[in-house]
Amino acid sequence: MPSRLKRYQTEGHHHFLTFSCYHRLPYLNDDHSRIVFLNTLERLRQRHQFYLFGYVLMPEHVHLLLSEPKLRPLATIISVLKGETSKLLKGSRTQFWQTRYYDFNVFTQPKFVEKLQYIHRNPVERALVEKPEDWPWSSFLHWQTGAPGPIEIESHWTYSRRERAATPPIAIQPR
Repeated sequence: MPSRLKRYQTEGHHHFLTFSCYHRLPYLNDDHSRIVFLNTLERLRQRHQFYLFGYVLMPEHVHLLLSEPKLRPLATIISVLKGETSKLLKGSRTQFWQTRYYDFNVFTQPKFVEKLQYIHRNPVERALVEKPEDWPWSSFLHWQTGAPGPIEIESHWTYSRRERAATPPIAIQPR
C-alpha cells in the first residue's frame, strides 16, 4: 500500500470498508469472537452516530457498508473498533488485526447496491454456505425480512419503524 494514502472521509459519502485479521488468519472463526465484534460495533455506532447499512463477518476479515460518523472521523472510528476488539480478543497473540484497511467511497445508488450484494454474497462465494440467508454473521436476514439483529441496520425496514413510532395514529372523530 502507498505510504501517503489519501482517504476521502469528509465528503458525506457512504463507505465500503474491508479489514483483515493479522496475516489473514481466521481469528473471527468462532461465535464468541463474532459476538464481541458485533457488540463493540453496535456500541460505537450508537456513540458516534453513524449508519450501518450492511456487514459480514468472515473467518479472517470483515466488510462494512456505513455512513461517515457525525462526531469523529471515520478513520478514528475504525481505529477504535479495531483497538477495542483487539484488547478483548487478542489473548496471547502478538496482533489481532492488520494495521490498515480498504476504503471505497460509495456515492451512487447502483454502487451501493453492488457493494451490499457483494457483502451478502461473500460467504457463498467462499463456499461457507450455499445461500446468503444461511450465514448468520451478516446483515442479509435483516435486509430480507426486517428482523432486528445485534446491530441496528439502516434500511427501509428501520426507516419505516422509526416513521411509525414518530407518527401518532390519527384519531377519528365521531360525528
